[in-house]
Amino acid sequence: MNELSNILSRAEAGNALTDEELGLLLELTDEGERELLFQAARRLREKNFGQKVFLYGFVYFSTYCRNKCRFCYYRCANGQSPRYRKSLPEILEIGTALKESGIHLLDLTMGEDPLYLSNGDEGHERLIEIFREVKKATNLPLMASPGVVPDDVVLKLKEAGADWYALYQETHSRTLYDTLRTEQPYEDRWHAKCFARDNGMLIEEGLLTGIGDSTADRVYSLREMQKLGASQVRTMTFVPQAGTPLGSLIPQGSTREVNLIAVLRLLFPDALIPASLDVEGAGGLKARMQAGANVVTSIIPPQAGLAGVAQAEQDIADGGRTVAGVKPLLEEVGLEPASAGEYADWIARRKALMMERGSGSL
Repeated sequence: MNELSNILSRAEAGNALTDEELGLLLELTDEGERELLFQAARRLREKNFGQKVFLYGFVYFSTYCRNKCRFCYYRCANGQSPRYRKSLPEILEIGTALKESGIHLLDLTMGEDPLYLSNGDEGHERLIEIFREVKKATNLPLMASPGVVPDDVVLKLKEAGADWYALYQETHSRTLYDTLRTEQPYEDRWHAKCFARDNGMLIEEGLLTGIGDSTADRVYSLREMQKLGASQVRTMTFVPQAGTPLGSLIPQGSTREVNLIAVLRLLFPDALIPASLDVEGAGGLKARMQAGANVVTSIIPPQAGLAGVAQAEQDIADGGRTVAGVKPLLEEVGLEPASAGEYADWIARRKALMMERGSGSL
C-alpha cells in the first residue's frame, strides 16, 4: 500500500512513471487499492475540469465496410450484422435532434463504406458534403470517424467543419494488430491521424482491451499514445461479436478497462477521456466516471434506426443512451454536463496549445 501511495502521489505531482509502475496500476485487483487509484484520477480530473462533463452524440450513418477486421461486427464478410446507409436528410434530422437534446459534439461515424471511400472523387465528395451540411445545420463541433482516408480528404473534412479526427489503432503491438486488422497496414492508420494532427485537427486515439493483449502491450500502447499527442484518449473492452472469427472469445469483464481509464487520467491529466455507453450501457457509466472519465460518448436517440459499435442495440430503444437518461447518473456521482460554450472554449484552448507547443508535444 505504501508503494502504491507513493506511485500515485508522484503521478499527481506530474512526475513520470516507469513502465513497471504503470503495469502495477493496470493490474490492480484489490478493491481498496483500486479505489486509491480512482481517487487520484478524480482529483486530477477535478483540478483540470472541475465537475463538468462533455456529452457526445453518436451518428453511425453507414454500417457498410470494406474491411475484414476479425473483431468487428460490421466486417464486410459478416452476414449477421445489420446494414444500412442513412440519407443526408436523415442524418441532418438526427443531428438536429441530438443538438436540441443538449449534446456538445456530433461524432459522425461510418464503416469504411466503399460508397464513400472506393468511389473516387464522387464518393469522397458525398462524404465531405455530409460534414459540410451537418455543420451548417447544427453549428456543433464535429468528430470525423470515417476510417482511413487519403490526406486530401482529411484536409477537406477539416475545411467542411470537422474539429476532430478519430481513428483507433486498437493496439500498438504490431503482432497483435496484424491478427486483428487484416489487410490494413498499421502504418496507414498511424499516418492518417498524424497527418490530421499535423494539419491542426484534434486527434482521438483508442485502445481495445480483452482482445489477447498483455499488460506489456497495454503499457506500450500508453507510451505510443503519449507520443501521438492525442487530445482525447479512450479505451473499450472487447465484446465478442456474432459472425466474426473472434466471436467465441470469452468476455473479460470491465475491470481492465476501468483501470485503464484511471491510468489514462494520470498520464493525460488535461485530455478528454470518454466513458462509452457502448460496452455496458447506462449501467456501466458510473464506474467509468468514478475512474476519472470526463466525456460520455455514444449517446444515441431512440427510434432513429442507429446502431452501436460494440453493442448494436444496448439501451438504445428504451432511451437509456440519451442526455435525459444520462444526467441522473452523472448527478449520482457529483458531476454535471458542461455548457456548449465551455466545450467550445476547451477546443479553442486546445488548438491554441497545439500551435504553441507543436502538434506532437501535448
